[in-house]
Amino acid sequence: MKEITIQQSLGEFLRATRERLTPEEVGLPSHGRRRTPGLRREEVAQLANVGVSWYTSIEQGKDVHPSHQVLESLAAALRLSDDERRYLFLLSKSDEIEESEIYKEISTGLERTVFALEPNPAYIMNKYWDVLLWNRAAEFLFRFPLYSENLNPKPNILYQFLTDPFKREINSEWEEKAKIMIARFRADCARYPQDARLNKMIEKFKEESELFRLWWPRYEVKTVTDCHKSWNDPKIGELEFEHVNFQLSNYPDLKLMIYTASPSTKEKLKQRIYSCSANE
Repeated sequence: MKEITIQQSLGEFLRATRERLTPEEVGLPSHGRRRTPGLRREEVAQLANVGVSWYTSIEQGKDVHPSHQVLESLAAALRLSDDERRYLFLLSKSDEIEESEIYKEISTGLERTVFALEPNPAYIMNKYWDVLLWNRAAEFLFRFPLYSENLNPKPNILYQFLTDPFKREINSEWEEKAKIMIARFRADCARYPQDARLNKMIEKFKEESELFRLWWPRYEVKTVTDCHKSWNDPKIGELEFEHVNFQLSNYPDLKLMIYTASPSTKEKLKQRIYSCSANE
């Protein structure tokens, strides 16, 4: 597998965002039909008030280090969203980000917290989007296997959603949801550009998911935000949640994901979880 440098990732991101824009969107004349999509490099350089050769060097992945001011100008010229702007700055500083300590053991207190959130689904995932710990409600809702500390490998949120036929069957907007997940995964990956396992995972996703293979090169970026979620479960009907996520200060590579159920959803989950427990 060819290793992609930080500079190459930055260049590919700039090229992808450049190609998504039209001259009309940035107030430039189009001058008729174009051979390639989007803006030209010289147009981006003009909008950002930087030299064409300097911008070209950045986009070609050469060993150059744009200043904060240049990055701000490029973000404005390319009409980057807040998420994309954050991703741009993460890429430019990735060589300065030290690999955080990996905590192999989740504390007893954190483990009890996840289980105590029943019947609200909750789980903890790492930087690879592997689910390390989950409660019964999450097990039911997301079709995770029966929780065991010794289960290996752990379920992976993105891989499961992309490859499990059941996920596609029960999600009427599966493709759009998958695209959003891929964009969020990319945003997280910016912190670990040289992580060998992460890069192997990306190659695996490309091989096993056509959607991932087509969508990953677009460099769409989104961050995970608190939001309302609803869907129809084939076993118990309509469900509603408020989704919140927490970055754990003592575990920098882990996130706690909580789906707080509406009163009616909570009752449905209680009945389902307790009935399953009684039958075990």
